[in-house]
Parts: sequence; structure tokens; C-alpha cells
Amino acid sequence: MSLLKLSHVSAFYGPSQALFDVHLSIDEGEVLALMGRNGMGKTTTVKVICRMLHNRGGKVLFDGQDMAGMPSYRAARAGLGLVPEGRRCFPNLTVHENLIAAARPGPWDMRAVADLFPQLEERRSQMALSLSGGEQQMLAIGRALMTNPRLLVLDEATEGLAPVVRQEIWAAIARLKREGGMSLMVIDKSLRELRGIADSAVILDKGRSVWHGAIGELTSDVTDRHLGV
Repeated sequence: MSLLKLSHVSAFYGPSQALFDVHLSIDEGEVLALMGRNGMGKTTTVKVICRMLHNRGGKVLFDGQDMAGMPSYRAARAGLGLVPEGRRCFPNLTVHENLIAAARPGPWDMRAVADLFPQLEERRSQMALSLSGGEQQMLAIGRALMTNPRLLVLDEATEGLAPVVRQEIWAAIARLKREGGMSLMVIDKSLRELRGIADSAVILDKGRSVWHGAIGELTSDVTDRHLGV
């Protein structure tokens, strides 16, 4: 049984429909790449999964449970962890305070996060506002890991970062996959990096799932048609 399954999902912002027919599924331990051009519905899909936006049609199942009407805090308690687009760290809290703000018991604790991102241990007493963009992204990932999720969703986790920092983030994601224990959904524009990490992919176009399959089956014809400029 899939850990997460979306079937025929539609969603609206007020009267404006943003998702029309989204299908995807993620198994335990699987890494899924959610892809598409800007404005095609990726972040809206993330909001539906994390229950920050409720689908008006279709079904969202997490570990077999229908999430209809579920508030976002209950989705988090069920095992959904989010690294949101734009990082959104708490600027006036320290690194340590950010990490423990929503922590739940499990293998991902302060020691494990510090092992993944040593910079955070070095700056544990600094305000998040004083961190570089790359350090804030590490903090956002560490904060999500401290909730000990079953599914970690990373929405544009390398966007706008310097190349050397991007590689650090990709190395951390690769380590999460290698060590297992959780499923990952990764939204990013770097097809080369996604090919090295993801098991499968779903492409969205105008709020619809238009392709899904193993990442190795993603051909240049498909990427040119749905991901090209």
C-alpha cells in the first residue's frame, strides 16, 4: 500500500481553480520528484498534501487514511514534514529554538541534525535572522527532520542558493535517501540532480498530472515538452 496517494485531486483559491486532476503516489522509502514549469501547480499540490489547502475533489490518502477535512497540525502529527519554499524560519528565534519548536520523539534529534549540518551546531545560539540563506535552508530542513516525519516534502530547497551550498543540500538529501527510514518528495528544477536521487517522477502541467513513471524512463522528448522554456 502506498504511503501517500492522490487521486483525481482538484483544488481552488477562492473561485479560481488551480488543480484539475492530480494523481501521484509514494511508497515507503521512495523518493518522488514532483516536476513542472513555474505556475503549473507544484506548490499548490504541496499545500493540499500538507492540508494548508483542502482539495475540493478527489482523494488524499496518507497511510490509508482519508485526509478530507484534516487540519494541517494533524497532518504533521500523522507524519508529514514540510520544508517550505522560501525557508520561513522563525527570524527572532535562535537556531536551537527553531529546531525544537515542533520537535517530536524519534531518531532525528539535535545530535542527528548537527551531524547532517555541522554549521547549525556552530550557530545554535544565533538568531535565525543572522544566518546566510544557505544556513537558513539547512535550518528549515533540520527543523522538519526534528518532527521525525514519515514523508519529508522539500519544496524548492536549493532555489536561489550559491552552487557550493546547493551541492551541500543535495548531498544531505542523498544521505537521507541512502540511510532510509522515510519517504521523500522533492520539488526542484535541477533535472540532473533529481535523476541522481529520485526513484520516480510526476510532471504537472496546468494543474494536471501529465506524466508519471520511473525517473530513468523520463525521455528528452517528455522533458522538452513539459519542462522546457
